[in-house]
Amino acid sequence: MNKGNKFTFGTVVFSILSLFWVSPIFIVLMNSFKKKTYISKSPFTFPTGKGFVGIKNYISGIEKIKFFEAFGYSLWITIASVAVIILCTSMCAWYISRVKSMGTSALYYLCIFSMIVPFQMVMFTLSKLADMLHLGNPLGIVIVYLGFGAGLAVFMFCGFVKSIPLEIEEAAMIDGCSPLAIFFRVVLPILKPTCISVAILETMWIWNDYLLPYLVLDITKYKTIPIAIQYLKGGYGSVDMGAMMAMLVLAIIPIIIFYMFCQRYIIEGVVAGAVKG
Repeated sequence: MNKGNKFTFGTVVFSILSLFWVSPIFIVLMNSFKKKTYISKSPFTFPTGKGFVGIKNYISGIEKIKFFEAFGYSLWITIASVAVIILCTSMCAWYISRVKSMGTSALYYLCIFSMIVPFQMVMFTLSKLADMLHLGNPLGIVIVYLGFGAGLAVFMFCGFVKSIPLEIEEAAMIDGCSPLAIFFRVVLPILKPTCISVAILETMWIWNDYLLPYLVLDITKYKTIPIAIQYLKGGYGSVDMGAMMAMLVLAIIPIIIFYMFCQRYIIEGVVAGAVKG
């Protein structure tokens, strides 16, 4: 089999596999235009005739869960958390990579260790500590996300910083730059590919996260989109499936748009972060 045939065969195989991955999203989109009863009876058919309700499910869902309020909380928490994670972990990784000591080595391995600890092991003590420190609000949960997102981010940034020639920073220091000026004017611009990759990965995690906000936030006051959607469940197990499907579509549209806009940077940043110094 020549290279052309191998390429064609691989394209066909992966195209078919991609359809399996995309099909759940298409099914949710299709059912968001159906009546509730038709979703249960025929979830894999197109919405036609009596089963088609147009945008009625979207209007109903937006009104029932106060979608735009939940969207605002999710947007703020995601943007603030990702910004704080990128800033703090990039500085931490730069310090770890440039200052060789037992303390920085211990800090690095603690960050790596945090990546393999299951969330279920710490969720009880985390929720208790967050309650004691009054972190159950959209500002406080940013600190919690910083703790959980630091491991992967520090690991990726450390790999990239090690590939940056030290002579560049030394030249900036000779020109009179302070350590902070060196970081923000020299190091951080070079870290752009990894910053974008970290931002994509952390955004997809935080935007879709349900359990951590549910445990930490005061959900009587603040509800993110995943938490708000669950309130479409009624008593005795009844669920407004039409409105739920519609709200799921609205919830995934922003993250799909964001991912499609930034996905070309993922491989570049991940490969750059894997460079060993």
